[in-house]
Amino acid sequence: MSKTNEEIIEKAFTLGKKYEQECTGCAQTTIAAIFEALGIWNEDVFKAGSGLADGLGLTGDGSCGALVGASMVIGYLFGRSRDNFKDMYNPMKSYTLVKKMHDKYVKQYGSCRCYDVQEKQMGRTFNLWNAEEMKAAYKAGMMDHCSTLVGNVAKLATRIILKSGFTPEPKE
Repeated sequence: MSKTNEEIIEKAFTLGKKYEQECTGCAQTTIAAIFEALGIWNEDVFKAGSGLADGLGLTGDGSCGALVGASMVIGYLFGRSRDNFKDMYNPMKSYTLVKKMHDKYVKQYGSCRCYDVQEKQMGRTFNLWNAEEMKAAYKAGMMDHCSTLVGNVAKLATRIILKSGFTPEPKE
């Protein structure tokens, strides 16, 4: 019996929240949640997400890692291949889907920049390279805020992916 799309979408949320709490690394935890909810896996895409947490390399000064990780999955599923590299119109579907996700994310969180999201969610930003700041981030609830955000992004991306024509293989 195959899962309904809503069950798949909810699984992405649950896995995203769980993985961010247990493993951290918002880009990778988002990628893992979406892939597993869809019943697919690509180790190269997963591994490529490893430096993207907390706005790129734990700097806070870049796009949210969850948003970037989800964009990587969309690109993997709907993006341009090397064979079509010179076709500048070929990646338009992935551009359109990532923009749709970006716009919904910004509507919910106010910005896609990690520091801006931290400020909105927790009232300040944190330098995660500093041990005292890391402790302060945990005390301020960063794990809860970020794990919920990862779940939300995984859910949003999975919904967009399923509505855009991706069909998971039925499990036997």
